[in-house]
Amino acid sequence: MAGNTFGHIFKLTTFGESHGPLIGGIIDGCPAGIALDMDAVQKEMDRRRPGQSAIVTQRKEPDMVEFLSGIFEGVTTGTPIGFIIKNEDHKSKDYSHIKDVYRPSHADYTYQQKYGIRDYRGGGRSSARETACRVAAGAIARQLMPEIKINAFVSSVGDIFIDKPYQALDLSLTDINDVRCPDTETAAKMEAYIKEVRKDGDTVGGTITCVLQNVPAGLGEPVFDKLHAELGKAMLSINAVKGFEYGSGFCGAKMKGSEHNDIFNTDGTTKTNLSGGIQGGISNGMDIYFRVAFKPVATLMQSQQSIDIHSNLAEVKGKGRHDACVVPRAVPIVEAMAALVLADFYLINKISKTI
Repeated sequence: MAGNTFGHIFKLTTFGESHGPLIGGIIDGCPAGIALDMDAVQKEMDRRRPGQSAIVTQRKEPDMVEFLSGIFEGVTTGTPIGFIIKNEDHKSKDYSHIKDVYRPSHADYTYQQKYGIRDYRGGGRSSARETACRVAAGAIARQLMPEIKINAFVSSVGDIFIDKPYQALDLSLTDINDVRCPDTETAAKMEAYIKEVRKDGDTVGGTITCVLQNVPAGLGEPVFDKLHAELGKAMLSINAVKGFEYGSGFCGAKMKGSEHNDIFNTDGTTKTNLSGGIQGGISNGMDIYFRVAFKPVATLMQSQQSIDIHSNLAEVKGKGRHDACVVPRAVPIVEAMAALVLADFYLINKISKTI
């Protein structure tokens, strides 16, 4: 299986399946001499782990990261950083009913067509369980560039939206509620709606907004490896993501150039930031902000028509423990993938300046 490595210089390769004994990763290209805060790494893992609130899957995983190499006395050595995360609460019997049936909008059918075999236990490699590895790596990537602030938050669930720009929000409040929405009034509505949907055996999607601050000007490459293109790839690689927009996004398509252009101040900053902090594929020093759309979770606690491996009509209904809305747990994943992209370009920039 190809496509398990992300990055150019700061690279992450992940391995493992949802219901295997463990998942893990190898980080290559991390510079030597970085004193790591392991508590900060575990804090990010705790933000993503299942079973953390009543509105997410009740699978109980401690998600403790065990580092195997590349770190000596808490400092990176410059060699590959290997780590594992054990799976301690997988219940494979919850998936025996789909052994020969394809779940609608899942990767079951496509994996079978591509490989001729699939691990039906929790989706195997296609499970969002794999994203725990990304969060571990992203927590290390953040520590390469501590001056950069990375803050994501849930900006919508279904048709419930925050009606304020991110500048009007206190992003330090993101984690004080289960939905991870910094607007407490909107968060309460979102949580109530998720519980209502869950009670009906259904699921709902939403969006996450991410803001990157103190990003230095000059990150990104001007043609194929544009900063926003790499951020888009990173976000679209996350399970259940269906859309990505940065800056003015699709709203910018409705505007005139005279309305959209960001006029310069004498210090190089701009009076507006419809560019979203990126121009010509390169960061300009302004805030980078983008939005990521997540579809409703495909596993429903309702009966749906499908087909089996012999192309016969079949009925399938979800069992076990699943998220009714994935966006609250996806917030640290979005932040982690943003950190991986920035760390990669941060190192590319350092190398290009020494040539």
